[in-house]
Amino acid sequence: MDSGLRVHDRWVVPEAELRERFSRSSGPGGQGVNTTDSRVELSFDLAASPGLPDPLRARALDRLAGRLVNGVLTVTASEHRAQLANREAARERMAALLRAAIAPPPKRRRPTRPSRAAKERRLAEKKRRSQRKRDRRVDGD
Repeated sequence: MDSGLRVHDRWVVPEAELRERFSRSSGPGGQGVNTTDSRVELSFDLAASPGLPDPLRARALDRLAGRLVNGVLTVTASEHRAQLANREAARERMAALLRAAIAPPPKRRRPTRPSRAAKERRLAEKKRRSQRKRDRRVDGD
């Protein structure tokens, strides 16, 4: 945990740019849930991070716009009883979010048309199916 949050092969968020807050979790834990601060909120100021190149920052800000509050991305973890496990879960979730946000856009699909043979096969199958259903009918004479 000392080196920072590894998001990508070439991008590691420095530990100094991450902020953790701890609070009481509402999850499992018995009597200890009332006394231990096991819930973790991990925050990262995406808009002000100097380690992220401008094109990637713009892409991430655009894709995470619904999750950001004043340019800060916050992830919460409270599914585990132990604070350390929740810290790891929050870091993994943050890394996955950032990784997806800076990923290059998918390749555009080139629209194609079905070939003449494909159209003929489809129509022939429709005729066969229609004939099969017609053969099953019982005439009402």
